[in-house]
Amino acid sequence: MFEKIKAGGAHPIERPAAWASFGYFFCLLAAYYVLRPVRDEMAMQLGRGVLHELLTTVFLAMLVLVPVFGWLTSRFKRRQLLPWLYGFFGLNLIGFFFLMMAQGTQAPWVARLFFVWVSVFNLFAVSVFWSFMADVFSTEQARRMYGFIAAGGTCGALAGPLLTAGLVGFVGAKGLMLVSACLLMGAILLLVQVRRWAAVHAGVSSAASDQPIGGGIFSGLVDVVRSPYLLAICFFLLCYALLSTFLYFQQIELVPAAISDSVERTRLLAQVDLAVNFLTLLVQLAAFDKLIKRLGITGMLICMPILSVIGFAALALSPMLSTLLIFGILRRAGEYAISKPSRETLFNVLPPEQKYKAKNVIDTLVHRFGDVSSGWIYNGLKSMGLSITAMSWVAVPVGVAWVMISLWLGRAARARQELAVPPSSGGTV
Repeated sequence: MFEKIKAGGAHPIERPAAWASFGYFFCLLAAYYVLRPVRDEMAMQLGRGVLHELLTTVFLAMLVLVPVFGWLTSRFKRRQLLPWLYGFFGLNLIGFFFLMMAQGTQAPWVARLFFVWVSVFNLFAVSVFWSFMADVFSTEQARRMYGFIAAGGTCGALAGPLLTAGLVGFVGAKGLMLVSACLLMGAILLLVQVRRWAAVHAGVSSAASDQPIGGGIFSGLVDVVRSPYLLAICFFLLCYALLSTFLYFQQIELVPAAISDSVERTRLLAQVDLAVNFLTLLVQLAAFDKLIKRLGITGMLICMPILSVIGFAALALSPMLSTLLIFGILRRAGEYAISKPSRETLFNVLPPEQKYKAKNVIDTLVHRFGDVSSGWIYNGLKSMGLSITAMSWVAVPVGVAWVMISLWLGRAARARQELAVPPSSGGTV
């Protein structure tokens, strides 16, 4: 029936895979966003002073887990690895259910463990999802369908908090562990549907997915260090993380200074989140495929860097809450709707080993390092007495560097695509 239902820029034969991928990402992010309020509430119990310590712990956990993931991809077949990985996370959630039954959610060590686990789960689960998409779809297909598929995640990000708000009073925080586990089961079933579609419609044998990816446990790290292309993606992500941290900390300063009432601040932040999600979904469903056809990958990649240069310059000239809110909404929506799906197409031109191993290093280890180091950088600059205006001017050249990296990446991706011999309908699974 999916052949008759429009799915972004997907062709009729691709629509079953597009809808299954949409649902897969929906279930995955809904599972995470069911857990996120529980994690954040536990973090509040621990206190603000513990947050930076927890983020550092997450980064250290990534240092340990990235080689483990490299070992798994070297040993197990791709068609087995992904369902078992999500199944493992689901079993973890069942374990947390029994742990919270025994210890409650107030125990500090339970709160610390759960915070780190949820943060690791989010990064790994989403990274593996996009690795799988890069393995299934060609670059040409990704350009047409990634906006629609990403919209599935946005819908999941909206549905997850609604499920938590509606169910927490009946099942408690511990019961939400089982809700999230059920959503992960749904993600596994839809993953299998996408894989079956690719085995039939890829146009080539799916035997490659019956073999481990190969390479050593540190091959992802080695590939990142050796490849100018992968290093450029790392710097792209680090620029994004640094400027996101700058804007987040400026929000922490400006919002309380303008609004003293806690309830009003909460209402404002909720309205901002609603605006971001609505705008994101609108662009993903109605405009992404048209924009990428008109602008190309390079044009899509430079959108957010250019917006960041303009936005931080505007914030430096007018350090007001209204300026920050408009800039923040546009930048976050642009990241989710334009920059993130476009960035994921950069991995379609890579060999399978790099799609999984190197991409996982970038999405987890490099991403978390960017978050932690950005906080250190911002706090260091603030300790030197820099104002919001000065911090905004510091961000502007970072944005310019981000533009240059984006231009280089877009051209490099196009050159790699032209050298490759794409299959008739996509990759193998």
